[in-house]
Amino acid sequence: MRNRALVPLALAQFICSFAGSNMNVMINDISQDLNTTVAGVQLSITLFLLVMAALMIPGGKLTDKFGRKRLFQLGLITYGVGALACAVAPGLGVLVLGNSILEGVGTALLIPPVYILATLYFTDLTSRAKAFGMISAMAGVGAAAGPLIGGLITSAISWRAAFVFQALVIVVIVILGRGLTDPLPAQPDRKFDVRGTVLSAVGLILIVGGILLSSKKAWLMLLMIAAGVVVLVLFFRHVRTTEAAGQEPLLSMRLFGSRVANLGMITQNLQWLVLMGTSFVVAAFLQVVRGYNAIETGLIFTAATVGILGTSLVAERLAKRWPQRTLIETGFFVTVVGVCALLLIVAWSNGGAPALLPGLFIIGVGIGLMITPSVNIVQSAFGEKLQGEISGLSRSVSNLGSSLGTAIAGTVIVAGITRTPERSYALAMLVLAVAALAGLLVAERLPKEQPSGGPAPDGATADGGADATQTEVLEIDEQQNGQRLES
Repeated sequence: MRNRALVPLALAQFICSFAGSNMNVMINDISQDLNTTVAGVQLSITLFLLVMAALMIPGGKLTDKFGRKRLFQLGLITYGVGALACAVAPGLGVLVLGNSILEGVGTALLIPPVYILATLYFTDLTSRAKAFGMISAMAGVGAAAGPLIGGLITSAISWRAAFVFQALVIVVIVILGRGLTDPLPAQPDRKFDVRGTVLSAVGLILIVGGILLSSKKAWLMLLMIAAGVVVLVLFFRHVRTTEAAGQEPLLSMRLFGSRVANLGMITQNLQWLVLMGTSFVVAAFLQVVRGYNAIETGLIFTAATVGILGTSLVAERLAKRWPQRTLIETGFFVTVVGVCALLLIVAWSNGGAPALLPGLFIIGVGIGLMITPSVNIVQSAFGEKLQGEISGLSRSVSNLGSSLGTAIAGTVIVAGITRTPERSYALAMLVLAVAALAGLLVAERLPKEQPSGGPAPDGATADGGADATQTEVLEIDEQQNGQRLES
């Protein structure tokens, strides 16, 4: 039963990651068909990733209120409708509505249940590591294979057919997911923090939106980023005030009480920033500057797909043999080498695809090494009661990294892609190299021996920062309060 349930969950993660990268090879086709620009396509891609990041935390919270399976199904339907809207889009506006909004909202609803259900289905160390390994592998493969599959479909039929393909995959997931069961009952009377949801979403949107405007108006960029920071400060103040009043906020501050989980989420953010940033930068450079079509661009990205798939498939064995910190450190180091290879080889030679393949493969290997251990570190730092919240927060942090990668590196290359393409490409890759180096430094702060085992007790931190006795007392108090309410 558990292994059968893992198939639709992993496939759902695949298609959502696929959607984040497959449009990269359609830049020319979409811009010509919809009479828009490269910046317009970048806007749609970035907004899709941003909507996911902004709503992933509320999505994780809603799983407790409406149930994990129900929210998973609702997310699939919303995503499917968005994919069909993109397939018939007459202009950029409808494309943004279908891809950025509907597919983004659908993904934010369905992804938290994927990780929560996997955590609840697989409770022992070995099986959970294997489950996370498969789901994480499908995330990486979806992101890396998106350009290849999207390029094949675009070249053979049209870019619109790529969205029909997504809708068909959603239908398959719905059919396979009918047998899923929810191990925990829904709590429809549980209150939902609307104010916190609005503040967190607005704050993230303002920051990423400001980055997108960096090449146009510097003063407006700074104003939006500053406003975003202020709104996020207000969000955390709201969280503290709500908790102090004995109410349930959108995000519990207990989620930030684990040093290991915090560091793990930073590594997640940076690895997806590098992966999605590289995907957009290389795809834009090949199509706009070198004149590659969709299928040629997609085939080049096969190297990254092979690298991610190869290392992800042996993630379970690697986790048993090496500490998770070592795997994440090695992954970032290898990724830095890959980014530098892409930068140097393309800068020093005017070669085509062969010059790009080694760098993309090396990046794929590096990302594949660290996807599974970073996810396992974060999810396993908390018990079942906090799985909804930590899943939403973890996925939000990862997708924020994806949107930042496309926004920051994408903005750098788009700003000069027609005037100084090689220089803009080099600057964008340097930004990604710095991000990978930052990830390496963060990984070095993880504990030397961090097991890939099961979850810590609720309220406990992964680095032993909580008092087990205090946790037991709190649980007894909660039980007593519940008995009083019932009587």
